[in-house]
Amino acid sequence: MPRNLCLTRQCLGLVTRIECSIRPLAGDAGMWALLFAAGMSGEQPSTIKSQGPFHGPFVAEHILESVVQSLLLHGYVLADDPQIWCLHLQAHLRQLNGGRARALSDIHS
Repeated sequence: MPRNLCLTRQCLGLVTRIECSIRPLAGDAGMWALLFAAGMSGEQPSTIKSQGPFHGPFVAEHILESVVQSLLLHGYVLADDPQIWCLHLQAHLRQLNGGRARALSDIHS
């Protein structure tokens, strides 16, 4: 399964979009996170969420596969569209990494 996915669902003429990405977290601990951006297609994302951390990319891929299967059951389809919200996901990842760095520095102080 790819580490970057886009799913869409059309309802009443509106297209809802969800972008998913698996990214490594800062540090050398081998931790990874799932990042999600959701909203109306052609607009800014209305929600950005994350799950994790997970021990390694394969665990994160397995969780992403489960999430995608659930979304497919709810009417979403995989889209070949390029990711348009990758900068939003990158900003969220920076926030996650910043929080982790502070938490680790508190432990080592």
